[in-house]
Amino acid sequence: MTNRLAPIKLDSYQPLREVVCESLREAIRSGILKPGERIMEIQLAEELGVSRTPVREAIRKLELEGYVVMMPRRGTYVASMSIRDINEIFEIRTALESLSNGLAADHITDDELEHLQRLLVIIGGYIKEGNIEKIVETDIEFHDLLYHAARNERLVGIISNLRDQLTRFRTLSMSYPGRLEETLEEHRLIVDAIASGDRKAASRAAERHMENSEKTLLKAMDALENEKKAKAKKAKK
Repeated sequence: MTNRLAPIKLDSYQPLREVVCESLREAIRSGILKPGERIMEIQLAEELGVSRTPVREAIRKLELEGYVVMMPRRGTYVASMSIRDINEIFEIRTALESLSNGLAADHITDDELEHLQRLLVIIGGYIKEGNIEKIVETDIEFHDLLYHAARNERLVGIISNLRDQLTRFRTLSMSYPGRLEETLEEHRLIVDAIASGDRKAASRAAERHMENSEKTLLKAMDALENEKKAKAKKAKK
């Protein structure tokens, strides 16, 4: 494995194991450490400039979060994501997003609501520019604000963990033709329902958003796989 990870800065206020964990988590999310790739403690420790202990502790935490899998007598690997895994994650996340949005309709503040509406305008601007990176960044901020408006920190933690497991697919899904505009409209429906204090409507809007997100991701993955097969077939000729 070549050097792909930046050395850890040791001036952080966080415990070293947490800094290492976040570094590895981000490397998996961004695709630097790829699904199915073997995790080598010694090499990671050398790249990050730390001892093996915080790396080992970070890997154990990442296993609990679903980012890596430990296989007896075979080692530790970056977790792959099957269609079944995606289905299961969306099934749970849909239920929790529905709950979260319903709670947000009850507890959101005027400032938070104004912030959500402002983010919709910002996302719309980025869509016109075609700036996927900024769209993804602002979309995360939008959902984080929704989660915190629910006023249930345990719920925030669980949903965030589930979302993070699918982060590696976010750009693929949003790049699918027409999805950006659909997402913006779905977000508007969520904000409108929350603004009206309609808990049931907010929950239903969240469910529709998650269902459409899952369908789009699966279509995007299928299209990507077909593209790879076509390229491989062409290369053989």
